[in-house]
Amino acid sequence: MRRQAGITLLEVLIAVTLLSVLSVGMMMSMRIGLSALSRTDSRLMDNRRIAGAQRILEQELQGIIPVVSPCGDGGAMVSLFSGQSNGLTTVTGFSLQGAWRGRPQVIQLFTIPDDKGGIRLVANETPYTGPQGAGKVCTGVSGMVANFATPNSGPNTFVLADHLREVRFQYLHMAEKIEDAGLWTNDWKDAGWPFGIRAIIVPMEATQARLQPISVTVPIYLNREAGVKYAGE
Repeated sequence: MRRQAGITLLEVLIAVTLLSVLSVGMMMSMRIGLSALSRTDSRLMDNRRIAGAQRILEQELQGIIPVVSPCGDGGAMVSLFSGQSNGLTTVTGFSLQGAWRGRPQVIQLFTIPDDKGGIRLVANETPYTGPQGAGKVCTGVSGMVANFATPNSGPNTFVLADHLREVRFQYLHMAEKIEDAGLWTNDWKDAGWPFGIRAIIVPMEATQARLQPISVTVPIYLNREAGVKYAGE
């Protein structure tokens, strides 16, 4: 009688067990790989967001427009620029929505607390409708500097950076002699506009694992005199 080839039940069980172990191993490897990809993608997105916000801050400051308007209704003519250590208000040609192609904006940069014990650097924008309309946001004049209402965060407030320990603005005054260095101060109390703006940004936890917000120094190239009325105004 011819003997027939085949496999035993024990061999089938061993094969199924090995296949199950290999399947579990492959699934665990895929899960670990997808988890690492997700973490890497999240970190890259955070780094891109920080880098993008940094460029936005630089471009907003570089786009300052030298607007002179009456403060309030028929008030004194002042430059629409107010700079303090905790924030600033000015008119810029850079828009968060339209970048350099958008309409000019009255922008307010300031800080608010975040939910992690630090602070956030945020921005409010209001469309610029001309000197008369922009002057209505002015609440008074201190010396030669316009005062504006304290900004409040809302649904349209844009977060430039969060989880920060400190945000401080400084303003550059031109030196009396060309060969001397300019003077940086925490408050702008002169008519006109500063020759440079520095935003000192300190993260809450400095780490090399992620891209961190850094301080920004922007030169301001404006040659308009705030007290001079130009043709067409």
